Amino acid sequence: MIASVRGEVLEIALDHTVIEAAGIGYRLNVTPATLATLTRGEETRLYTAMIVREDSMTLFGFADTEARDLFGLLQTVSGVGPRLAMAVLAVLEPEALRKALAESNVAALTRVPGIGKRGAERMVVELRDKVNLVPVQSGPPGAATPVITPVRDQVVEALTGLGFPLKQAEQAIDSVLAEQPAANTSVGLRAALNLLGKNR
Repeated sequence: MIASVRGEVLEIALDHTVIEAAGIGYRLNVTPATLATLTRGEETRLYTAMIVREDSMTLFGFADTEARDLFGLLQTVSGVGPRLAMAVLAVLEPEALRKALAESNVAALTRVPGIGKRGAERMVVELRDKVNLVPVQSGPPGAATPVITPVRDQVVEALTGLGFPLKQAEQAIDSVLAEQPAANTSVGLRAALNLLGKNR
């Protein structure tokens, strides 16, 4: 079992990355949010889950152990395989996934391509109690806790609707609100889009 891979980022594609470790290039399937943290030519470490099938061996990469553990937990639900579990984590960051399951938010889960209402309800029933057993990944020391406000929520929703990964959207509006705490939704959205445009 390969639990993590550390090395130079050789390639960044739409749904995967290639990391060279000890002379071997490992292809890891990752979410857009994880891809956004990688830079070609720089060293990184990704935590991994290895899925072995009769005709394939696939590595899935995660920025932290919480996401990896949730990936494994999602697959305990009947009808959820590795691809669908990755799709869930691509749409819902770990914190948002926990919240959706805890609050039985079927609408949030059905935003994931491939999950219908019945599938979302099954996930809620099967995982609502188990999800709290997965340790929460704490942020870096000294990291500020984001202030959840209606403006922040509305801007995050607008940005994810435009196709930005949830984590990037949250980071952008958090940066904006740190500098302009009194910003309204339209000002916040414009500033966040401007920030995301510079980072692309």
